[in-house]
Amino acid sequence: MGKDTGFLEIERRERDYIDPKERLKNYKEFVVQPEEGALQKQAARCMDCGIPYCHNGCPVNNIIPDWNDLVYKGDWQNALAVLHSTNNFPEFTGRVCPAPCEASCTLNIIDQPVTIKSIECAIVDRGWKEGWIKPQPAEKQTGKSVAVIGSGAAGMACAQQLARAGHAVTVFEKNDRIGGLLRYGIPDFKMEKHLINRRAVQMEAEGVTFKTSAEVGVEVSFKALQENFDAVVLSGGAEEARTLDIPGAELSGVRLAMEFLTQQNKRNAGDDEVRAAPRGTLTATGKDVIVIGGGDTGSDCVGTSNRQGAKSVTQLEIMPQPPEKEDKALTWPDWPMKMRTSSSHEEGANRDWSVLAKRVIGEDGDVTGLECVRVEWKDRQMQEVAGSEFTLRADLILLAMGFTGPRKRGLLDRAGVELDGRGNVAANTENYATSEPNVFACGDMRRGQSLIVWAIREGRQCARAVDEALMGHSELPR
Repeated sequence: MGKDTGFLEIERRERDYIDPKERLKNYKEFVVQPEEGALQKQAARCMDCGIPYCHNGCPVNNIIPDWNDLVYKGDWQNALAVLHSTNNFPEFTGRVCPAPCEASCTLNIIDQPVTIKSIECAIVDRGWKEGWIKPQPAEKQTGKSVAVIGSGAAGMACAQQLARAGHAVTVFEKNDRIGGLLRYGIPDFKMEKHLINRRAVQMEAEGVTFKTSAEVGVEVSFKALQENFDAVVLSGGAEEARTLDIPGAELSGVRLAMEFLTQQNKRNAGDDEVRAAPRGTLTATGKDVIVIGGGDTGSDCVGTSNRQGAKSVTQLEIMPQPPEKEDKALTWPDWPMKMRTSSSHEEGANRDWSVLAKRVIGEDGDVTGLECVRVEWKDRQMQEVAGSEFTLRADLILLAMGFTGPRKRGLLDRAGVELDGRGNVAANTENYATSEPNVFACGDMRRGQSLIVWAIREGRQCARAVDEALMGHSELPR
C-alpha cells in the first residue's frame, strides 16, 4: 500500500472527454488520459484491502491492488507485467469494459471507488508507447495443432495462450478482418481498431495463423478441421439477435443494430459503400431514429446516429427507469442496477422507459412512425397501462434488444455438439469440453451474451483445458 491515507486525502478523478460538439465531428476516440502524476495520485487511493473485493468483481481476477501500488511508486513496467499476468488485452478492457471491479471496490461504499479502469488503460498504453510489449513465442513446440473458430476476445485470448504453450494455432474468422464483435460491433469512437491490428501482429509473431473470410460450416468444413487438428475450439459469439415480432416489423426501415454498427465500422475502415453495405446503405443522416433497447448496444447506436447527422434520436427501454443511486447495503459488492448515462447519451438523445412497441407505421414500404404503449411491472409481470398509447415519428428503427444465443445455421449445425437449455453450446467451466471428442467451447458461444472480460477469462481457461487434454498437464494459468 503506497500511501496509507491516500483514500482520505485524494478525491476520485476520472478521465476527461473531448467536448461533445467536437467529438461528434469524427469517429475517433475522445477520452483524454490524465497526466502521469494525476494517475499516480489516483492509484494512491487504493487501500490494498485485506479482502480485495475488486478481485472477485473482475472476471479475469486482475491483481488490482498490486499494480495500483506499482503505479503509485512509478514502476510502470512491473505494473504492466502484473496486469498482463491475468489479462491478455487490457487495452480492450480498459476502453470497453463497464468495470465491475469498480462497483466491487471497498471505496464504492461511499461512492468514490478507485479509478481502476483508467489506471489499467494507462498502464497498457504506456507499455505500448515504451516498447515493453513484445511477442512471447514458446521456447519449444509441442507438435500439437489447434483450430480456434472465432476471433473475438475469447478466441484471441485462447489462441494466444495456446501459442505461448507451444501449440500450432490457426484462427478461423468468417469476416474479412479479425476481431469479431470488437471489430464490427463496437464503434471506433469507443475503441479504435488499430488496437486489434497491433495485437494480431504480436500474435502472428508468437506463431498464430489467422484465416479470414473463412466461415467454418460454409467455406471451411468442420469435419476437415476435426480430422486435421488435434483439438478444435468453438469461440464464436452469441450473434442471434432478438427481433421485433409486431405488425410492420418487416418494413425496410426496421433494422438490426449490428447491421447498422457494422456498416459504419466498415466505412471507417475504408471499405466502399457496396462492400460496407451488401444489403443496401443504412444511414441515420437526416432521419428521426428510434433505438429499441436501453443497453450498451443501444447506446452505441445513439452515438453512431448522432455522428451520422440524425435529425433526432430516441431510445426506448421496456424496463422501468433505474434509480439514480443503488442501495449499497443491498447490492455491494455486486454489480448494481442503477441509472447510467453513457457518453453517447450526453451527446444528445431522448430516453424513455417502460415503453412497449406495438406497431410500426409505414407508407409505400417506408417507416413513418412507431405506435407504443406504456407498461408497468407488478410481481415481475408486465401490464399495459390503459389509455397510455402514443405514436413517435420515425424514419429508421434500430433493434438493440440483445441476443438469444449463437447462430445455429452453418457451424453448429455441422459440428453436432449438444446445446444447453438456452441454446448455447453445452460445456462446463472445468474442462470446457463439448459432447464431441476434442472439441471445446468458450466465450459467448458457451455462456451466452456477456462482457468482454468474461470472454477473455473463458478464452484463457479454455486454453488451459485444451493444453491439459493434449499434454496431460498444463502450466498455463486459469
